[in-house]
Amino acid sequence: MSVKPSYDSWKEDNRSILESLSDKRNCLLFSGGKDSSLALNLMVKAGLEFGFEFEAHAAVFPVHRYTDEEIDRLGSYWSNQGIQITWHDVGVTDDSIEDDPDPCVACRAIRKSMLKTGLTTDMVGEWDRFTIIASYSLWDIISYSIEHLLNNIYGSDQGVPADGRKSRFFETSQRFYPLLKMNEGYSIFRPLIKLNDTDIRTMIEQEGIPTLSIPCKFANLRPKRLLENYYRALGLRFDYDQLLGFAKKSLNLPDMSSYISINKAEYLQNIF
Repeated sequence: MSVKPSYDSWKEDNRSILESLSDKRNCLLFSGGKDSSLALNLMVKAGLEFGFEFEAHAAVFPVHRYTDEEIDRLGSYWSNQGIQITWHDVGVTDDSIEDDPDPCVACRAIRKSMLKTGLTTDMVGEWDRFTIIASYSLWDIISYSIEHLLNNIYGSDQGVPADGRKSRFFETSQRFYPLLKMNEGYSIFRPLIKLNDTDIRTMIEQEGIPTLSIPCKFANLRPKRLLENYYRALGLRFDYDQLLGFAKKSLNLPDMSSYISINKAEYLQNIF
């Protein structure tokens, strides 16, 4: 987005999607971090303006970030905004990933398992009117592009199986699209996908939105986080349309049609 970030500019950029949500069951995946907190703020405002309702669900993992005090603090704030967050106990402790060589991958797998179990049982009745709202940002997909360049193009002989590299790119590529309408009827909406991280932080500060105060002790092990620190140190900004054009032309980004026919259980567990 080239204009100054605000609710109004974001609303206009996503108007057609927001106008389609009034007859849907909408579920926002909340973590308490800056991205999902801004997404929740924007969706609260849009819900009032466009006449739709939505739910907010949070997986309480990794556990050390979600103390009772933190849950009460964030829950109280959002309750005052008219949103009751549903907090889900994933049934495991941080010990389950403490000694993992890549704890972030293990954490992601646990959260995906909760998502699949929750959405396919208790949380969903009518898939043809369901929308999942996920808070990936422009900086996320910039980092996925760099990951693909390093792993699949320049680093193809580093000993990582080719099938693993291809499946990882197939997983991250679908996050480049703001909206996926799946053949089984449900949709995936990514409301922050065109926003730079600097804009997200500015809007969070301007709105006074609270976020989790306990940092994840595994965060510095994430390559994506290291890249974000690099972008921030150099004062970089990116343009979504330019990135999408580059990814389609130079990275062979899969088309949306590659995803929409995937069975929902497979998609939610292994790709989403």
